[in-house]
Amino acid sequence: MGEKEMGRIIFRCGLACGLLLCARHSAAAQETAKHAITFDDMIKLHRISEPQVSPDGKWVAYTVATPDMDANRNASNIWLVATTGGEAIQLTQSGKDTSPVWSPDGKTIAFLSARGSESQVFLLSMEGGEPQELTKLSTGADIVKWSPDGKTIAFTSSVYPDCVSRSAAVVNNDDNCNSKRDAETEKNKVKAHVAEHLLYRHWSHWNDGKRSHLFVVPADRSAAPRDLTAGADYDVPPDERGGPADISFSPDGKEICFTAVTDKMEAISTNGDLFIVPVAGGEPKRITTQPGFDGNPVYSPDGKYIAYHAQLTAEYESDRWRVMLYDRQTGKIENLSETFDRSADGLAWSADSKTIYFTAENETLQPIYSIPSCSCGLPVKIISEGFNSAISLSGDGKTLVFDRTSLTMPAEVFTAASDGSGVRQLTHQNDSRLAALEMNAPETFWFDGAEGTKVQAMMIRPPKLEATKKYPLLVLLHGGPQTMWSNAWGYRWNAQVFSGAGYVTLMINRRGSTGYGQKFTDEITNDWGGKAHVDVMNGVDSALKKYPFIDGRRMAAAGGSYGGYMADWIATHTGRFKAIISHASTYDKTSMWATEELWFEEHDMQGTPWTNPESYKKWSPSTYAAELGKFKTPTLVIAGERDYRVPYTQSLEFFSALQRQGVPSKLVVFPDEGHWILKPQNAQFWYKTFSDWLATYVK
Repeated sequence: MGEKEMGRIIFRCGLACGLLLCARHSAAAQETAKHAITFDDMIKLHRISEPQVSPDGKWVAYTVATPDMDANRNASNIWLVATTGGEAIQLTQSGKDTSPVWSPDGKTIAFLSARGSESQVFLLSMEGGEPQELTKLSTGADIVKWSPDGKTIAFTSSVYPDCVSRSAAVVNNDDNCNSKRDAETEKNKVKAHVAEHLLYRHWSHWNDGKRSHLFVVPADRSAAPRDLTAGADYDVPPDERGGPADISFSPDGKEICFTAVTDKMEAISTNGDLFIVPVAGGEPKRITTQPGFDGNPVYSPDGKYIAYHAQLTAEYESDRWRVMLYDRQTGKIENLSETFDRSADGLAWSADSKTIYFTAENETLQPIYSIPSCSCGLPVKIISEGFNSAISLSGDGKTLVFDRTSLTMPAEVFTAASDGSGVRQLTHQNDSRLAALEMNAPETFWFDGAEGTKVQAMMIRPPKLEATKKYPLLVLLHGGPQTMWSNAWGYRWNAQVFSGAGYVTLMINRRGSTGYGQKFTDEITNDWGGKAHVDVMNGVDSALKKYPFIDGRRMAAAGGSYGGYMADWIATHTGRFKAIISHASTYDKTSMWATEELWFEEHDMQGTPWTNPESYKKWSPSTYAAELGKFKTPTLVIAGERDYRVPYTQSLEFFSALQRQGVPSKLVVFPDEGHWILKPQNAQFWYKTFSDWLATYVK
């Protein structure tokens, strides 16, 4: 690290003892000074992610992002903390650094940085000095991985597949070609999008002919980057459906396994297969062929196996993830977790290659599990508490590092022994700010949903609640529809901020939610407004009976994506709420055919608008607007103009119907946002508009 950074570290350490004494004397004062959390409090919190334990198990590198309101972006830097505890150290200062990965000898950290016009791979020596730029491609670098032998760094870059060069029988991507083509596009006054096949746009961007390719470059900078998938007309990993976990080096550093979608009609395919390719170059070889998605490949330390997780149902993105094992010698594939009715994610191997670790959602939490790699045992829950993710194991397999969060705590880095014992919190990035905030932990309860099925909900009380008073109820409706309300911190729909404004916040994991078994998840298929709606209404009734401080005359419902759909559905099916907030909602199922991921509509509606029109009509809130005066509840409608998952025209249609029927309503469209509102200033406006609408009609 540089001298200025080291000086700041020493200064902070020198203050530590004095600060500790001050903290002890002011503890009582802080307790009395606590206040309910607001948006301004939330936006100042540090966002921890990507913890990576060093090979010797002594250090953890991780990313800390903090919203910069003036710059209207998140400022992100790399930090370091010892696994024995102590003060964390900030390693970088640019505010544009992410994705730290350790070299095998623990002497260097590779990371991504957008310090220039494009994100590139940088190397930071732990012995001191400033970060050095490793890559300089015009198309930048995205995912970064370091080979176990320390010789090679892999990364991805979005390039034009036909920009290839050939020399000495070596096929590579031509960066000059990419740079020239991008420059021509930028200069061209015509900005038309042209498509001749599906998928032509995804999430928030139009496909411009580029593909994410897999590159390798010597860590010692002795040669230029090489494209291992040069000329390939597919993405590595799959565009918007994959991530760092979908690329893995073999233990000897000679091979890479990755996930790619090669189906020609990508818009209706959730298939993804594993491929292997030599680091020295060669034709990628497909090693899985089943019709669902295969991802998260991880080589066993002894090199004999590749563990991965798989969905076995075609065209269904919410199928259960199984833990699979590929024998590199025989090509045999085993399903290790078929009897485990939860979805495995974040796979990691024990040092002796006998155990596979993973996380899985379970009833608002996400425990850490282990399963034998020998097909001789069931998964065992080794860490039950908390919502845990981002597992990282030290080289000797003794130290487990992960991040943990809850509805009262933003993510922090934790550590434990590999058997799950001795769980300890390592980072305390937000302790000082959280100490001034009054927040209540969620209370969970179960009730009878549709057809008598048990459904779980969480309720958060407003701060300093007085049992003799009545408080308005805000029912939050989660999206997906195949996701769940988890006991985890969030920034887009922060339940604590809502409760801090004086509302009882209710979150119901209705039918279709994950974490309760695959049958529970599947029961929303072709039943969008059926059992799920009954579950929500029964959950509200149950909460009113259970908590006498809730005012049943002052209730609001709010949700985004499928949660927005449920808000629209509620608007057409009941008048019991005083206000509704619908974000990025699905209003008309037939016009939702403009979505990019057509597999989603085809699966959940069990067909296309022309093969199963009855379902598209039955489950469209727009169908029930035909009765004049059906809409009565004051409704706030919000959308992002760059939302290609649920096109914002859905919200325009809903708003038009509300206005034509004379219902008090407001439309807010963010032209620079997609499905989610991510820019800090936009988020501030979103929360204020949300709060003002509730205050007008409910509070």
